[in-house]
Amino acid sequence: MTIQEKLDKLGICLPTIPTTMGAYVPVVSTGNLLFVSGQLPLCDGQISATGKAGSQLGLEQAQQAARLCIINALGAIQAHLGTLEQLTRIIRLEVFVNIAPGFTDQAKVANAASELLHEIFGPAGQHARLAVGVAELPLNSPVEIALIATLK
Repeated sequence: MTIQEKLDKLGICLPTIPTTMGAYVPVVSTGNLLFVSGQLPLCDGQISATGKAGSQLGLEQAQQAARLCIINALGAIQAHLGTLEQLTRIIRLEVFVNIAPGFTDQAKVANAASELLHEIFGPAGQHARLAVGVAELPLNSPVEIALIATLK
């Protein structure tokens, strides 16, 4: 089954990636490595949720935002490469969670993103990961995710 067929089966439609909000590019490839800039949970160019996990947002809302960040990262990759079929492995996931004091479930938020990658890519979606809580994120986003992958 192709990656696109897996996305279709999961009901995931990759978005068109909006223009970046700064002096950077969404994706850079060098050799067989692909680096995806931090992705926010944007939907149709608008932030889907705002606030801190543990106060303005519950765990499930933060997890939904993390899944949307992954979908946006895959959209950025597809826009850059023209296809996701060139990906061979997700190497590293970096998950930043906008947290209220005392919120310690960053790993549970990150699990939603990790599990989605595994659903899509199978064993090639298993990766090393960083999950940290931060005081603020751009646009008051609850989550920002960057990733590194390898290419054929």
